[in-house]
Amino acid sequence: MNIGTGENQFKGSAADLTILEHIENEPETTQATLAEKIGVAVGTVNWHLKRLIAKGYIKVKRAERKKLNYLITPEGIALRASLLVDYIQSSMALYRLIRDRSVVAIRMVKKKGHKAVYLAGDGEVADILRLTCFEQGLDVSKDNKSHPTLRVVGLKIFIEDEEIQQ
Repeated sequence: MNIGTGENQFKGSAADLTILEHIENEPETTQATLAEKIGVAVGTVNWHLKRLIAKGYIKVKRAERKKLNYLITPEGIALRASLLVDYIQSSMALYRLIRDRSVVAIRMVKKKGHKAVYLAGDGEVADILRLTCFEQGLDVSKDNKSHPTLRVVGLKIFIEDEEIQQ
């Protein structure tokens, strides 16, 4: 997401959103805690914090000799809200994409007269596919030999059955 105009545009990220949310809830947090929460190195968190501080989204106060408190500014709260809206919109767009792909695959399977499929794959895409199967009246079987397979690879869904052409 771009905040601002011209050369001073700030491109916020999911990591920035997580940092802002965590600091808002725990101002006494450490960079090590933030790094663990985001799943990155402490140096990466330090880089994000320096950017957020330089743009005025976070202020730093020294609490003790080696301890810092991070304060989210009103601009930081506005950035967090914008990043959150962006995140929700992109998540919903991704969900709709997966749902559309699921419906297309299910229609192709049902068109050939199948009443059940075997799902191969896991994760959120497979969960959306599974729910869409139930919603569309297609059973999900544990038997991968007598039913076509819907295989999830990344964000794609493949039909594995000799009779069904994609």
